[in-house]
Amino acid sequence: MKLFSASSIFNISKSEKSNSYLYAYFFPFFTLLALWIDSVYFSKHYFDGRSLTNFLAIFYFCLFFFSAQSYLRKLMFVMVFLSYIGELIFCKLLGMYAYRTPDIPLYVPFGHAIVYASGFVMAESPFFVANENKLKQLFFISFATLFLGVGIFLHDIFSLVFGTLFFVLLKRKKWNNVYYSIALCVIFIELIGTYFKCWTWVPKTFGVIPAVNPPMGAVFFYAGGDVILAKMVSYWKE
Repeated sequence: MKLFSASSIFNISKSEKSNSYLYAYFFPFFTLLALWIDSVYFSKHYFDGRSLTNFLAIFYFCLFFFSAQSYLRKLMFVMVFLSYIGELIFCKLLGMYAYRTPDIPLYVPFGHAIVYASGFVMAESPFFVANENKLKQLFFISFATLFLGVGIFLHDIFSLVFGTLFFVLLKRKKWNNVYYSIALCVIFIELIGTYFKCWTWVPKTFGVIPAVNPPMGAVFFYAGGDVILAKMVSYWKE
């Protein structure tokens, strides 16, 4: 008799209550702790905390994963592998950013899945659902102001270009708030990660496009990955 199977892990009862919102709302605090431990400061003053951050990210991912409903579990599982492929392309192949060590940290693919799941859960919260249209307007104005602001005042052409593409993508997705909420989580983790110098974006993407560290327009690549992720999971039969 098999104790575990793919069916039992990914297809839980719809009546089973999910506590994933707890991990989604604790996401900012976990991010601060985990990235601080992997920071340049922590490494210089204490010890190289990369292994500890790896453990914390995988542990948190597992807690989040087993608290989630079936569909989100599938999204998180696939996101880990999709994220690693993205890291190989954007970090190693295209050289858009670099981590504080030559290797891609083990915690990164799991961290991307946590970021995605946190935004996904927040977008389905009662507050987001009840204020869907108002939030769409607020998010549009806020993100447009952000992209224009960093473009004009910080000469971040990267964010102007890819921020525009972010809106093009959202228009095709009917301005679904899930993309905005995930983008908020992305911006938070990018600001914290670059502040602690866990990774650094290059000043000129592709050697041509000026960008700040971090460029806010990076949310486009996450949103694009989200579209691919949802499409892949749609082929995952029960």
